[in-house]
Amino acid sequence: MALDWVGFCYAALVSAGGVIGYVKAGSTISLAAGLLFGLLAAVGAYLTSQNPRNVWLSLGTSGSLAVVMGFRFVNSWKFMPAGLMTLASGLMLAKIIAGTVKRPHKS
Repeated sequence: MALDWVGFCYAALVSAGGVIGYVKAGSTISLAAGLLFGLLAAVGAYLTSQNPRNVWLSLGTSGSLAVVMGFRFVNSWKFMPAGLMTLASGLMLAKIIAGTVKRPHKS
């Protein structure tokens, strides 16, 4: 099985965002949320690597972040960090959905 490198990179980006939020602003909420969602994204990438049909954790994680950070972006219109995370999460959602639609169905 091939590793889901895009998923692991996304997980690293989410985790790094939480750490940067803590370092720059002292936000423990950013640290906790970044590490939690980064861990969930990494586990989702691992599960997808083991079974390409097992996309539910990755889908839920990236979908949740896309919605939450999308609302933050619309309210603030600041690209960093809300816009970047909305964009990354949206791209991750598109990758997951495209991979699911493209995959042939077995009867």
